[in-house]
Amino acid sequence: MHIIWFMVIGIIAGWLAGMITKGRGFGVFINLVVGVLGALLGGFLFGLLGLSAHGFIGSVVMAVVGAVVLLFLIGMIKRA
Repeated sequence: MHIIWFMVIGIIAGWLAGMITKGRGFGVFINLVVGVLGALLGGFLFGLLGLSAHGFIGSVVMAVVGAVVLLFLIGMIKRA
């Protein structure tokens, strides 16, 4: 059941990150995949900073941060 919530949070995060990074997104499907991967990255980054996220909203915020960072990195690589 946790994997389903993880996927839902990642999809929401990908959509929000695509909205936040207008012009840097790669389409709906890729942004959703980036959201799921961004959720992992967000958890890693929050752990490095000693932060934690609790509940659904906290998890979405953490995943959005990770997805925005990931979209930014992908955009930098794509330009190079």
